[in-house]
Amino acid sequence: MDLIIRSAAPKDLPSLLDIINHAILNTTAIYDYEPRTLEQQKAWFEQMFYDGMPVIVAELEGEVIGYGSYNIFRPKIGYKFSVEHSIYLDEKSRGMGVGGKLLGSLIQRAKESGLHTMIGCIDASNRASIEFHKKYGFVEKGYLKEVAYKFDQWLDLIYMQLLLEED
Repeated sequence: MDLIIRSAAPKDLPSLLDIINHAILNTTAIYDYEPRTLEQQKAWFEQMFYDGMPVIVAELEGEVIGYGSYNIFRPKIGYKFSVEHSIYLDEKSRGMGVGGKLLGSLIQRAKESGLHTMIGCIDASNRASIEFHKKYGFVEKGYLKEVAYKFDQWLDLIYMQLLLEED
């Protein structure tokens, strides 16, 4: 498997859109209800680029099968060394180690950028994601009960944190 992790490019936006819209419509990995448009995805991508935040893709045999990004955790100056990350995979690429490659690359980029901590906000029912993050050193740091509503149910959220300066 010749998996390539690289910075995303504008040509990747249709693939990123397909991946995120599948997550929106079928999972609680993201609490949006409505699928995004290509224009919305482009605006997000351009803002990430403008802000100097990474958007990376996993490419296999010329096809984008997953992507990851991070952005400042909260829009206050005191949070400038803390980022919240996201990873989304094409459904058929799960279980192939793609998520780990994306997360490893994001962690490395965050360290190289002088960031202090990465935070994952994960739906509490997503045990696979919670266990995945634990493998990479993330620790559960908070549990928020019934903070979101999707698919006719209340959803709980878990905060997971990785301190980047600890090795």
